[in-house]
Amino acid sequence: MPSFAELRLSLALVALASGPQTAVREGTWISPQEIAPLPTEGPAWGALRAAASAPLGAPDLSAPDDDTDVLVLARALVYARTGDEHCRAEVLVALATVIGSERGGTVLALARNLPGYVIAAELVAPSAALECRFRAWLSCLVELPLRGGTLRSVHERRPNNWGTHAGAARAVIARHLGDARELARCAQVFRGWLGERSAHDGFVFGDRAWQADPTRPLAVNPRGATRDGHSLDGVLPDDQRRGGGFTWPPPRENYVYEALQGALLQAMVLSRAGYPAWEWGERALLRAALWLAREADYPAEGDDTWQPHVLNHVYGTRLRAPLPARPGKSVGWTDWTLAGTRDEGD
Repeated sequence: MPSFAELRLSLALVALASGPQTAVREGTWISPQEIAPLPTEGPAWGALRAAASAPLGAPDLSAPDDDTDVLVLARALVYARTGDEHCRAEVLVALATVIGSERGGTVLALARNLPGYVIAAELVAPSAALECRFRAWLSCLVELPLRGGTLRSVHERRPNNWGTHAGAARAVIARHLGDARELARCAQVFRGWLGERSAHDGFVFGDRAWQADPTRPLAVNPRGATRDGHSLDGVLPDDQRRGGGFTWPPPRENYVYEALQGALLQAMVLSRAGYPAWEWGERALLRAALWLAREADYPAEGDDTWQPHVLNHVYGTRLRAPLPARPGKSVGWTDWTLAGTRDEGD
């Protein structure tokens, strides 16, 4: 008689087959097969190798600005490319010690810090015992009460950076665990966030000064939206409002890029699972990036510079994509994993 876990997996596979519309790719973020031909020279590789050799602190999912997660991810990527066993050993220690470190923190801290560890785990082949323990822990995190709520509640109610990061962590967990039903719900909420209200309309918005239509608020303003002759097409109103009310030229509000960090991670995870997430909301993610570059004259800076490498790769744009790029709050190293994106201005 099949076990409960086997029955759950069978149901998940059925749900996955009925939901996505494009091919499923191995790996939540990237697979060893995609890593194998990547270059071992150049500025992107040099930055990745340096990060993989940098001192590694104790994992702390309760610290919102902890960067141990992306350093662990760097080690996993280097191991997958070179077979460096020292990098693998450090990743395995991090995976064992990260469990439970979310206690006392906020939902945002957990959401920012978790994905890198999950992606790393997929690249280093933990022992069966560690993988079992790791998966059991992950299965409890989506509904774990922390300051601010749970990953699920924040994802489904908050249309700003808190919600996008929570959705990204939730999607990463679901994909890693093979929980197709949970991933399908993540996709539904994300589609609503991208402006398709018929998919999900449960968000609670703050000040509506940057909404194209304050009576029908959206997380991403619709195609063609304008005010006083200025484009609002692609604005993320619930993060842009952090810069104040509507003014022109628009404030360079960094919380918009913060929200896009979680949104791009969600799109990558969902697209690899077969969902056409990059097309949803009339290419809402592309429109958001182009508004920042063209209307706000605000190219990605600092720990957001991994983002244009993703967008250029997906959409064929020519957004300024620095080499080397810095990793973000949850993921990064896209200047290497997506080698071939251009360092040019749009």
